[in-house]
Amino acid sequence: MISYIRGELVYISEDKAVVDVGGVGYGIFMPAKSLSQLPPTGKEVKIHTYLNVKEDAMQLYGFLTRDALEVFRLVIGVSGIGPKGGLGILSQLTPDELRFAVMANDVKAISAAPGIGKKTAEKLILELKDKLSIEDVLTHQMEGEGTVQNASSCGQEVQSDVVQALTALGYGGTEALRAVRQVETDENTTVEELLKKALKFLM
Repeated sequence: MISYIRGELVYISEDKAVVDVGGVGYGIFMPAKSLSQLPPTGKEVKIHTYLNVKEDAMQLYGFLTRDALEVFRLVIGVSGIGPKGGLGILSQLTPDELRFAVMANDVKAISAAPGIGKKTAEKLILELKDKLSIEDVLTHQMEGEGTVQNASSCGQEVQSDVVQALTALGYGGTEALRAVRQVETDENTTVEELLKKALKFLM
């Protein structure tokens, strides 16, 4: 098992990065969001990897954080979703956005990924709901997956209440999460104040 690759970034194509390790170039398929976060070529990178072995090929799939890799493992553990499908989902949604989409039953957000239909998205939600929680979304600190870090400093309970209120108002789970994470607050911000700021952000 190859847990991660550390080496010089040689070049980036549409769907993968090539990393030179001791004179050997490793082609690593990555989500579009992760590829956009890579440093300039010539710089050192560390990519957490999953090795997919098939009868006719061995392919590396890579992510910038261990968290993203673990979410990827959960996704491809769902019957009917292979590594390419998992990569497509994590190109469409960050790990935290996917967590909330699952918790909010946001079939539309997940099925927007290439090759993922409504039935597959529903199956993914059903199988992963017990393995993910909203607390993971609101407390997890992003490490470069392409989502703006949570600018809020108010309590987790307040954020959770506002996210649920926004989804009750008809907003998608992922856009509600993004709004709550991006508006500026302090530790004294109330649910009503955060809700108003999040709604303003969404309008």
